[in-house]
This record gives sequence, C-alpha cells and structure tokens, in this order.
Amino acid sequence: MAEGARKAMRARLEWRLGGRSGGRVLALGERTFVMGVLNVTPDSFSDGGKFFAVGAAVAHGLRMLDEGADLLDVGGESTRPGAQAISAEEELRRVVPVIAGLRAVRPDVLVSVDTTKASLARAAVAAGAEIVNDVSGLTWDTAMAGACAEMECGVVVMHTRGRPTEWKELPLLARDEVVPLVRSGLEAGLSRALAAGIRAEAVALDPGFGFGKRGEENFWLLAGMAELGEMGRPLVAGVSRKSFLGHPADPEARLRATIAATVATVLAGAHVVRVHDVRAVVDAVAVADAILRAG
Repeated sequence: MAEGARKAMRARLEWRLGGRSGGRVLALGERTFVMGVLNVTPDSFSDGGKFFAVGAAVAHGLRMLDEGADLLDVGGESTRPGAQAISAEEELRRVVPVIAGLRAVRPDVLVSVDTTKASLARAAVAAGAEIVNDVSGLTWDTAMAGACAEMECGVVVMHTRGRPTEWKELPLLARDEVVPLVRSGLEAGLSRALAAGIRAEAVALDPGFGFGKRGEENFWLLAGMAELGEMGRPLVAGVSRKSFLGHPADPEARLRATIAATVATVLAGAHVVRVHDVRAVVDAVAVADAILRAG
C-alpha cells in the first residue's frame, strides 16, 4: 500500500514565468493545469486548417478558455511525422497576430508559444507570450537557450528523438530503453538551459510522447513516467489525439482514448496536460486530481 501511495503522489512545485523581480509564478501540484492547443497551421495532423485565419484562431482560443483552459499553447509550424520546416517569417506571420489578438480581448491570458526558433520566440514574448515551448529541447536553434535566458520567460524543454522527417526511419527501442533514454535527454536539456542562464525554476519538462517514439514505445514511456518526477521540475504531458492511441478515422473513439491516456499521465505525475478537447479533459483530470489528493 505504501508503494502504491508513493506512486500516486505528485510533487508541489513552482514554475516561475517572469523575471526575478516580477512575472507570474504558477503553484503546481494541487491540481492539474490544462493547456489548450491552438494550432495556427494548414497541415497539423488533427486540426490543420481549422483555425488558420487569425479571427478563427482567436475565437477558438477564447472558447477553450471559457471551457476551462488555464493557458493556451499557440503554434504555427506542424510537427506531424514527415512535416517540412517553414521559414521564421512565415511562422511569425501566423502566430504573432493571434497572440496579440488574444491579449487584446483577454489581457490576463496566459500564452505559451510552441516554436523551435529563437527569433519567433522573441517576437511572441514581445506580443505577450510568457512561456516558450520548444519541442527540440533547445537543440534545433543554437540561439534559443540564450534568448530564453535573456527574456526570463518560462520554458518547456521537451525530449525529442530526431526530426519529423526522420521519425519513420528511426530504429525501434526496446522496452527497457525508453524511460532511461527520455530521462537522460531531459537531464541534458535541463543542463543546457542552466548553462545558458535559464533559472531552474523557469523550466518545465515534457517527455515528448510521439516525438520520435513509435507505437508501443509511448505506452512504455507512460508506464514509467513517474520516474521523471524525480528530476524535481514540473512535468508537461501531451498525449492528445496522438497516433499511438489509434482510431485515426473515428474522432469520438480518439477522444475517449485521449481522455484515458491524459488521466494516466496525471496519475503518473503530470502537472500540466496539453490537449485539444478542453471541456472533456477538464472534467476528467478533476477526477484524477481527487484521486491524487486521496492518495
């Protein structure tokens, strides 16, 4: 029983999003924070094109906030398997007007920008974003870590294995390789951030479900995810509509699978969950939070 109780606990941690003398500080662990996914792309794997226009994107973001999202993650470049990179100029054109539009209507909205480019991160933070969510773990743009340190924003360091164009060709992982690989990659990402001058309390870590992990490898990662909590930083988990959950042609079935997997990440220690279907997930993680409190 004691071992089970330990596994059902989640650390109480602070995530500092502003500078040393100001900015927001999120107290994480008492409840799960829900991050609404706002893809401003024509080609994302599940909702590409739906919110490509600025007005449609802002309206959808506001709707997710009304449904219970605590923050919004705005991204302008698809990272679906096989996706081709776009220019920083095109990404800026897609993303910055949406962030500015959200802030104009809801000045207190908490916005994360999903980007691997330092120039876009700077423009997004200038427009009102407070978090940079870098799926490359600060590796694809050598200027990113320094830019985040200078801006003193919150940072999500994700583990990824290869690039989207390489994922289908990566060698398969053995069951006992997955969690150690992800943990060592996240430790390297955290060290990279600290070496650049990013404060530890500004960093959250994301194991990167689907990012260079295929099929069952993601379930092995989820089963061992609690170990990543030993690193002492908040955990962000994004399993929403991922292909390893199956049901690509059945939105209702994929939603049910998403809810189940998201609850599992919370019980494994996730502090923030990144989701497309906010209303359904808010209710589900409230139950998971109650289980954690009981444990």
